[in-house]
Amino acid sequence: MRLVSLNAWGGKVWPTLRDWVADQAPDILCLQEVTRAPAAGPDWLIYRDADRELWQRADLFGDISRCLPRHQAWFSPATRGHLVDTEGGRHVSEHGLALWCRGDLAMTEQSSAFVHGAYRGNGWGPQPVPRTMQMARIHDPDAGAGLVVAHFHGLRDPSGKGDTTARLAQSEAVMRRLEVFRRPGEPTVLAGDFNLTPDTAGFRALLVGGLVDLVTTGGHADTRTTLYPKPVRLADYMLVSPQLRLRAFDVPARPEMSDHRPLVLEFGL
Repeated sequence: MRLVSLNAWGGKVWPTLRDWVADQAPDILCLQEVTRAPAAGPDWLIYRDADRELWQRADLFGDISRCLPRHQAWFSPATRGHLVDTEGGRHVSEHGLALWCRGDLAMTEQSSAFVHGAYRGNGWGPQPVPRTMQMARIHDPDAGAGLVVAHFHGLRDPSGKGDTTARLAQSEAVMRRLEVFRRPGEPTVLAGDFNLTPDTAGFRALLVGGLVDLVTTGGHADTRTTLYPKPVRLADYMLVSPQLRLRAFDVPARPEMSDHRPLVLEFGL
């Protein structure tokens, strides 16, 4: 089976992302920074805050779902606010996480839980914005076995990717939620854009229960693309339990479909 995790950057590099997802069609796809449009509108909209202006797909969740028509799709919103079009028109948008699972696999249990703040439905508001995580128990009928897949998006801090009180609390909340959801000895993957460097207490707090990070232990020193200009190059990680039968893991630099690289795991059950 193939599992991919990627911070999709709101679909800013949409044609490349579209083609890659349709070609690869991973069995399980976990995306962070996903938009969903509750109502019809333009294909592209603009997000603005105090220090950023970002073009985004208006409905990346729908876009990816059309690329994977035989997959099961699941979106978890963390915030709802307005994006603007080129004429200044305002359009309601949701931001959050999404997971797609191959249609013949069984998602027997799902949980969406906040690991920072609570749902913010009246605008983006100040940073850091609320964060949720998704957890799914997925059963492969061919293998007669299953696993737990979880992913989340770490808190953004303009000052960098070091420890903060909020980030450490988020990591601890992630592990509390995961330990309640997973069963003892169950194969597990925890992935996402953690927004942490490996030397932080927040990162170490995630390495419990036998989980091992494939990025740092595999010698990967960069999870960003050339579209990200800053010098700190590690942000994304994939943690796995020893029960998973690892076959291959890669962090490909090409094609560039975000300012993050995808994390691509091949495994057996």
